[in-house]
Amino acid sequence: MMNHKKWLEHTVEMATDNVVNGGGPFAAIVVKDGEIIGSGTNHVESTCDPSAHAELLAIREACTKLQTLDLSDCVLYASGEPCPMCLCASYWSAVGEIIYACSKQDAYMEVGFTNPVQDFFPDQQLPPEKRSIPFIQQKTDNSTKPFIEWKKRQSK
Repeated sequence: MMNHKKWLEHTVEMATDNVVNGGGPFAAIVVKDGEIIGSGTNHVESTCDPSAHAELLAIREACTKLQTLDLSDCVLYASGEPCPMCLCASYWSAVGEIIYACSKQDAYMEVGFTNPVQDFFPDQQLPPEKRSIPFIQQKTDNSTKPFIEWKKRQSK
């Protein structure tokens, strides 16, 4: 049995560190059999690459490491609810489960963080538990911490 809370706290700390270092408030890891096989943090602004999302980088690394496009026996842990692009990559890689710490609603309510395409993908319109890949929010004590740090940085 995987320790979801441990992995989520790890991604939240990765995201917080990424913000402190000038990146976006997101981090993700792919875990298989209790081992991290892929990880990433958001580098959209620092690389001027709109596809440099944490989840995409983690999925790329995991697929490369395993030499497969099939991550059905893996769990994607994300500090924040994945956007439509990251959700599509999750479908393409057949990731077994997605567990995230901070929902898009939490990020908006805490600091006003929005993503202009967050609700574009039809599967995103369904309640998370009814999506075709299990999409589970499990809050941690500090799930909004990366967004709070991001807001502090934005106000400077």
